[in-house]
Parts: sequence; C-alpha cells; structure tokens
Amino acid sequence: MVGVLPQNRDAVRRYIEETGLPFDILIDERREMAKAYGVWHRIGLDAWNIARPAVFLIDQDASIRYSFIGDSQRQYPTQEEIVAAADR
Repeated sequence: MVGVLPQNRDAVRRYIEETGLPFDILIDERREMAKAYGVWHRIGLDAWNIARPAVFLIDQDASIRYSFIGDSQRQYPTQEEIVAAADR
C-alpha cells in the first residue's frame, strides 16, 4: 500500500511525523499524478490547487479495480468499503 500526497515535501514530512503513518508516501509536488487520475482541481470551495480525496486499488497488471473520488475534502470511503473492494 502506498499513499500519494500532492503537496510539497516539507508539508508531507510534517504530516508523516505527526501521524506516524504505517505505509510509504509518494510525493506529487507538481500534481502530475493527481491530474492524470482526474482528482486535481485548481479552485474548489475549500482550497486552491488541491486534489480531491481519492482511493484507487490498482492490481499488478495496472488495472483499476476500485476507485473512490470524494466530492469534498472531508469525504472518504469507509475502511470496510475499501477492504471489501480489495477482497473482491
């Protein structure tokens, strides 16, 4: 499992130190991955130049098996929903 954060390195480093995340984080400072996956938006109701919360389960042949893209910065799938999708 890998998280991708479209933010600058220093902000990501602080976030990791504060939360003690148990998985690796990739940094997408230029928002290239966020744009490629269609989750970046220049101007939103709660921020500028930000990615929507999103979860993608991608298998070994690079097929997207599950996707969730939030409508707001506080919308996320439940852990149960993600685990059920991974089990499928």
